[in-house]
Order: sequence, then C-alpha cells, then structure tokens
Amino acid sequence: MITKVLIAEDHESANISVQKTLEELAIVNTEHVYYCDDALNRIAKAAQADRSFDLLITDLYFEPDGCKQELPGGMELITAARAIQPDLKILVFSAENKPAAIDQLYRELDIDGFVRKARNDARELKQAICEIAQHRRYFPRHIKQLIDKKNAYVFSDFDITIITLLAQGMLQKDIPAYLQHHQIKPSGLSSIEKTLNQMKQALGFSKNEQLVAYCKDLGVI
Repeated sequence: MITKVLIAEDHESANISVQKTLEELAIVNTEHVYYCDDALNRIAKAAQADRSFDLLITDLYFEPDGCKQELPGGMELITAARAIQPDLKILVFSAENKPAAIDQLYRELDIDGFVRKARNDARELKQAICEIAQHRRYFPRHIKQLIDKKNAYVFSDFDITIITLLAQGMLQKDIPAYLQHHQIKPSGLSSIEKTLNQMKQALGFSKNEQLVAYCKDLGVI
C-alpha cells in the first residue's frame, strides 16, 4: 500500500500535475521538492524518524540553475536513496524516450516503474502507481516491445560501425573506402550490403533510413 510519496521534479507544472494525480488516487500524504539534494535529505530524515516514504517519483534530468548540487540528476538520486532506504519504491517520470536508457533503469537501478512525459501521462501515472502498490513493476508496453525486439537481434561491432556511418551522412558506396582506411574487415561493398540486408530483414525494415532511425531511438548508436 502506498500512503506517503515524495515527488522530485524541477518543473513546477509537472510537479503540480503529479500531486493532482496522487490526490485523485486518495494519496494525500505527499511532499515535493525541486532539487535532488533536497529529496535525499527528506528521505534520510524520514527514515531516521521512522516515517519513511513508500514511493519516490522522480524525473531523470534536472536543469542547472546556479544552485550547487551534489546530486545532479535522478539516476544519482535513485542510487543514493536506495543506499539509505533499500525498500523504497521508485517510479521514474521523465521525457526520456530511448528504450536502451529505460531498460538500463530497470536492469541496473532496479526501478519499479517508468512513465514517459507525454500525452495521457496522467492516466499512465495512475496505472503505474496502482501496479507498484500491488508490489508489481510497471513496464510501459511499447517500451517493452522495442526492448524485446532489440534483444532478438544482437548488433555486432561491425553492424554498429556501418549504421553509425550512415547516420553521419556517409553514402553506402563510400563506406568501403572508410573501412579500408581504418583497416576494418570485411570492407567490400557486397559485405556491407549483405550486412545491412540481414539487419533490415531481421528487424522488419525495407530502407536504410528506417534502420538508422530505429537504432537511434533504441540507443544502439
């Protein structure tokens, strides 16, 4: 059950929106801060007083405003907060949209849920909080599908090199010369075409532009 929540969000409008969402869920014992250092201080004091928070809702990126902070962003806050209160539930509410970065939050920081700031995010916040209250992790469906797709194809260093060159604007016909100059093998045009076709077929694309855009969104390049 979630009854006490701390919101770490530096944009006032988003902060108020989250508070309103919590009120609609009948969660009224809430506190909000605009800096990660303040959030960690609140968590530490609450734990010492045996009045710990049940849930931390935090953004990932906090704009610097000249006020010196030990914790520059949400990832550092999550790590520090868990060191003080290991059982703290954490929901990330962020504009981050790269599946690889979001996947990292689950795998390395063990977050309990992620909601992207976008259209209908208030409704998704409610779903996420309700899932977390039932001791279940909330994983956005569209992000999970992209990550599952990524895991179904393992990109080699050679794959990433070719995609990166295309993303930088290099023409496919000019890639062999680059590979030869940097002593990267295979460097033949036929090998490059074969590699690109394999990736596009595996991922369901017909154009190089689609492959590049996908890899950018996924965080592969």
